[in-house]
Amino acid sequence: MTRVTSSAPSQRMLRIGEQVRAALTQVLQRGEVRDEIIEATVISISEVRMSPDLKIATAYVTPLGVSDHSIVIEALNRHARFIRGRLGPQLRQMKYMPEVRFRDDTSFDNYKKIDELLRSPEVSRDLDGDNDEQ
Repeated sequence: MTRVTSSAPSQRMLRIGEQVRAALTQVLQRGEVRDEIIEATVISISEVRMSPDLKIATAYVTPLGVSDHSIVIEALNRHARFIRGRLGPQLRQMKYMPEVRFRDDTSFDNYKKIDELLRSPEVSRDLDGDNDEQ
């Protein structure tokens, strides 16, 4: 019997990812991480993607109000082991506590580029031409 593989995440991966995201948000909101950079920055966690074996959690974060995101991402990755330990009480149902990795979320930049393209004069001219024909 062949096994069907898919690149889409399973329901379980999505559910656990959302639980990890909520737990990470609570840890950061309570200010449990003692780091000047992290304490001074508002951090938005947009998504957590889990590996198929649920042992690695990749958190996509956006530091708000900071021009250089890499400094905040480095600080979060420096404290990843401490943060992983603080997730324990909220993720008791898991057999293994996932290793947390932080990455910069660039999806908002992509959305902004698409929005700028849609608002450009060339595209709006083309869209206005379609409305005149109908």
